[in-house]
Amino acid sequence: QVQLVESGGGLVQPGGSLRLSCVGSGDIFRIEDTAWYRQAVGKERELVASIPARGMASYADSVKGRFTISRDDAKNAQWLQMNSLSPEDTAVYYCNAKIINGIGLVYEYWGQGTQVTVSS
Repeated sequence: QVQLVESGGGLVQPGGSLRLSCVGSGDIFRIEDTAWYRQAVGKERELVASIPARGMASYADSVKGRFTISRDDAKNAQWLQMNSLSPEDTAVYYCNAKIINGIGLVYEYWGQGTQVTVSS
């Protein structure tokens, strides 16, 4: 079994920054695609940023130039650096990962979610 544990959410003023972290533990042989999603109240969950094991990161248009996704597979970790935050970024943020376990099976996992609130 694998767990993804997030941290780093909170309350920030417009224009501020936050850095979200997500660390995996358990039966992890290799991490494939990783991503961050968010879900605002009354809205569907949306993809914010993703980064494959080999390739370039991609971003939703709404966060391009402001958010940066990164990963360190040696630490089973990924991060989302969020700058120039606006109230429209308020949501619960979830990390997501496709992970190959010790017997070669691929599963998709989600973090528990962390609240990001942008307000003055």
